[in-house]
Amino acid sequence: MSSFVSRHKQDWDELAALVKRGRKSVRRLSLEERERLDELYRRTSVHLARVSTRTRDRQLINYLNGLTAAAHSLIYLPPRESMWQGAVKFIVEGFGRSVMRHWRLHLISAVLVIGGGLIGYFAASADPLIAHALWPAQDNRQPGSTQEQLLSVLRHGRDQGGGEKFLFASFLFQHNFKVGLLAMATGVLASVPTVFLMVFNGMLMGVFVAIHAQAGIRSEMWAWILPHGITEIGAIILCGGIGLMLGQAVVHPGIRSRKYQLLEAGREAARVCLGVGGMLVAAAIIESYVRQSHWSTGTRFAFATATALFWALYFTYGALQERNALRFEIGESEAESDAL
Repeated sequence: MSSFVSRHKQDWDELAALVKRGRKSVRRLSLEERERLDELYRRTSVHLARVSTRTRDRQLINYLNGLTAAAHSLIYLPPRESMWQGAVKFIVEGFGRSVMRHWRLHLISAVLVIGGGLIGYFAASADPLIAHALWPAQDNRQPGSTQEQLLSVLRHGRDQGGGEKFLFASFLFQHNFKVGLLAMATGVLASVPTVFLMVFNGMLMGVFVAIHAQAGIRSEMWAWILPHGITEIGAIILCGGIGLMLGQAVVHPGIRSRKYQLLEAGREAARVCLGVGGMLVAAAIIESYVRQSHWSTGTRFAFATATALFWALYFTYGALQERNALRFEIGESEAESDAL
């Protein structure tokens, strides 16, 4: 074993020197030094495997184990980022990646909302009593309202000042955030309340559409909803997806403990919740300043189209980044296995 140590000690010393420099700042290492660090790490990992099976020299084993662990952290762990860099990275791709990691659950949430909307629309269109039963009694837009009554509500608030619109935006954000938070938090109850909330919110939307469609108001109604609704309803759907994820961790924890799965789901929920909060802020601003503006119907539809395109591209980018990250991790894992 002494001959083995003498043959490879130079490599170990070189690796230790690179690790020492890299700990101060990985960016100080040149491209050649980083490649050398990777080469020496893989070589030393093989040496560690051999030493572990051929000797009981704990001091040597511990030394090589610590050396390879330190090199591994420099190669594979992401470099430390400032709070500002982390926030920008989360906005650009982190939120989108978190959503796309569980896209199936978010898709189920969307299906629940759309399904509830169809149920509410056709039920309200078929029977006015159902429409009255589902729709809030305190709302001015009741089933059977005249076209003039409904249009006056749709066009209300366009002449309000900036201060009034700001207060309205604050109220809208608080209300929508409570709804989203309730959909997420109740997911721990096997997702049953989450499913109910998604379907019920969809039914309310369906009744709203039916009330205006029966009065012959369609294009202006959609121009009133879509500019803010794409972002707002999208955020609520994501909250429903998180609720379903928490419920899945409770009902089907898999081979790991239920506590572990809930903690993992909670971390993911926190990340998505941050992004959803940003979406709801944007929706509240749009609802206050764009919806209650004198924009034409065509301009509102154009804005809604641009909003939908933005979110489609944003989450597509997040999906691509997540796929590339998974491919990189798999490639690195296979390379490390080959080296051992």
